[in-house]
Amino acid sequence: MKTLPWDSASHLQTAEEVAAYLDAALEDGDAALFAHALTVVARARDLPSLASQVGVSEDDLRKRLERTPTDLTLVIKLMSLFNVRLRATADGATGFAEEHQSTFRND
Repeated sequence: MKTLPWDSASHLQTAEEVAAYLDAALEDGDAALFAHALTVVARARDLPSLASQVGVSEDDLRKRLERTPTDLTLVIKLMSLFNVRLRATADGATGFAEEHQSTFRND
């Protein structure tokens, strides 16, 4: 049986697909996996063009994406170019505000 290599980049056509792919990588909680996912999306979206748009060389962009943690400024710029947004959501656990609600009261 002959197998073919899988390239996720070839399956990321829309902003919704990109957002779902990056969100899945974020859910894992592994910074290296998220950096890899950004690299895959960058390849899907024409890495040389993206490098130019964020103001770095293609080689520099590849190197910066391979580092973990990836520079947050770069992440924000790339996600904007991918037409997706990074979001923070509550995970249902009791957080700081609930634990310190008396501090936040307007009595």
